Amino acid sequence: MSKRSKVEKVEKVEEVAKNIITLANGACGSSSIFLSIQYMITKDKNFLWMSLLLMPLGMMFDLFDGKVARWRRTASTLGQELDSLADLISFGVAPAVCAFAVGMRTFLDSIVLVVFISCGIARLARYNATVASLPKDKSGKVHYFEGTPIPTTLCIMALVAYLANNGYIEDNLPGGIIKLPINFDFHPFVLLFGLMGITMVSKTIKIPKI
Repeated sequence: MSKRSKVEKVEKVEEVAKNIITLANGACGSSSIFLSIQYMITKDKNFLWMSLLLMPLGMMFDLFDGKVARWRRTASTLGQELDSLADLISFGVAPAVCAFAVGMRTFLDSIVLVVFISCGIARLARYNATVASLPKDKSGKVHYFEGTPIPTTLCIMALVAYLANNGYIEDNLPGGIIKLPINFDFHPFVLLFGLMGITMVSKTIKIPKI
């Protein structure tokens, strides 16, 4: 086997390893979704805690696969797309399903959560389309994010965890429920998800990448 063939083989193995780490992120998000549903069915808070814990675990895999890509310089289009899909599940869909599970279930609540997920989709798609033109350092790391990165949704989930620990979920959500005509009720707390969605797609907010 030639030296070039050996190098190509090593690069393929490295790419597979990085993609497995990325898929672990997506697996955490998917598991979190199912655990949130289990909580809705059983009202067993153990399922809710596991759901909430899997989201930051997914972020750890997300950070790790990024460091591996820059360290080994194994970034690829496939890896980039996998990363975005995994992030959407772990930091977009999973938080929205968890919010639904802990009480934000009215029609208007659902609309806000769908908008939140849609903003996450738009933010990730824009990043993939523009990442090549963003300024980077020698390792290939971009200098800043345009709009808040989708993993920042875990800030809201940390608040949800605090509320769950103190019994402020379901019928006891902060702000209660606002009754509107024609049964269009909603929980003011859900507006945090709407605000987070807006900051994700903002073109004026620039967050330095750590």
